[in-house]
Amino acid sequence: MTKPMENDGPPKGPPWIQPEIQQKIAWRDGDIVISVPPKSGTTWTMNIVHQLLSGGTADFRDIYEEVPWIEFISEPGKSHQDVLDRVDAMPTSKRRVFKTHSAPPDIPFMKGGSGRDVKYIVVFRNPEEALVSFGPFLDAHADEWFDLWQMPREAVCRKDFPSFYSEVVDGHGMQGMFFGFLASWWPLRNKDNVLFLHYSDMKGDHEGSIRTIANFLGVAPTAEQWPAILEYTSFPWMKAHEEKFEARTVSTTPLLKVGAMIRKGRLGEAKADGMTDAISQHLRGIGGQICPDAAAVDWYYKGGSLS
Repeated sequence: MTKPMENDGPPKGPPWIQPEIQQKIAWRDGDIVISVPPKSGTTWTMNIVHQLLSGGTADFRDIYEEVPWIEFISEPGKSHQDVLDRVDAMPTSKRRVFKTHSAPPDIPFMKGGSGRDVKYIVVFRNPEEALVSFGPFLDAHADEWFDLWQMPREAVCRKDFPSFYSEVVDGHGMQGMFFGFLASWWPLRNKDNVLFLHYSDMKGDHEGSIRTIANFLGVAPTAEQWPAILEYTSFPWMKAHEEKFEARTVSTTPLLKVGAMIRKGRLGEAKADGMTDAISQHLRGIGGQICPDAAAVDWYYKGGSLS
């Protein structure tokens, strides 16, 4: 591994992720943006918000039809306008919900008084846990998907985590995808239209976290709806219905192998999945350079109350 060096922030992602699309969206009052780094609870949060807005339903085919990924291009040659047309065509009769792995300024932040009432749910996960999950997730992309984009699998996939970290993450400065995300969002954490959540806290209090999200969004499910909402947002239910969470409708070419999106979702298993003391120390050193706020970095690792 290289020694900690200055990092200019999040690196450019794969060609199918084009954050600049988001600058062109015509935002509506009531829009909800779920902004999360990779492998940090994105799909779970998408489903939570969908279940809250729908009152608890298993009647959906693909969560990506309900919550579009607004920086995603489905195939080479597709224009930004294709994404914008789909976003604009979403019904005005209900609130729109979007997924993004971008942080401000790549995702526009609508401040209070900007004329648009947009809410942001921002979820973080211990970066060690996120990274050991990120490697298997990249490897779980379908061969057809890599072929479609003429991208060799070897560019981002390795057989073990130490090799993945040294050759892919550190080799391409991918720590910025996590700590740069934190540095961008942290100053906005106390804004009225921003809800900061930590994956470990959500896992520790499933119902309490969902009620926090409901209150933030101004959603009030009935007593009769809550049991379904809690069931359909549970990890066992999502794992048993993983076909609803594997982005099967985002492209005519398979994006992921079966079982790729809903992995284990457990806490405290980074070392069991390949994290070493040396990598942990290196990651923390890089993270402190990208996001110099020690309180922010400490919260990123542990969760708990926000300062």
